[in-house]
Amino acid sequence: MTRTRFVAAMAIFPLLIACVPASEHAANVGGGPAGQDRLTVGTVQREIRVGMTTADVAAVLGAPNIVSTDERRREVWVYDRIASQQVYSTSAVGASVLVVGAGAASGARQTSQRTLTVIIRFDEAQRVRDFSYRSSSF
Repeated sequence: MTRTRFVAAMAIFPLLIACVPASEHAANVGGGPAGQDRLTVGTVQREIRVGMTTADVAAVLGAPNIVSTDERRREVWVYDRIASQQVYSTSAVGASVLVVGAGAASGARQTSQRTLTVIIRFDEAQRVRDFSYRSSSF
C-alpha cells in the first residue's frame, strides 16, 4: 500500500511543478547563491556610510560605471545598473494511445525591468561626504 502511494505521488509531482505561475518563477530567480554579486538598495543602505574610504566603497560595491569630478575636483562615483527579466512558464497536458495523440498547452509570460543609480561623492581626503540613490521598477 505504501509503495502504491509513493508511485502515485511521483506521478502527480511533475504536474504540480508545471502549475507554478510565471510570477512565482520570477520571485525565485536570483543572481547567484543567495543573490550574491548584486547591487541593491539594501546593500547601499546597510553598507555605505559617510567617512568611508574609496577602497572601502569599492570593496562593498565593486568598480563604479563612471568616475568623474565635481566643480572643486572632488571625485564622484556613479553606479548605474539596469536589469531586465523575462520569465515564460508553460504547462502541457497530453495523452497518447498508440499512434493517435492529443495534447493541450498554455503559458504565461512576465517581463520586468529594474534600474538602480547610486551616486557617491567624495571629499578632498577621498572619503565619502555624501551619497544618494534612485531605484525604479516597471
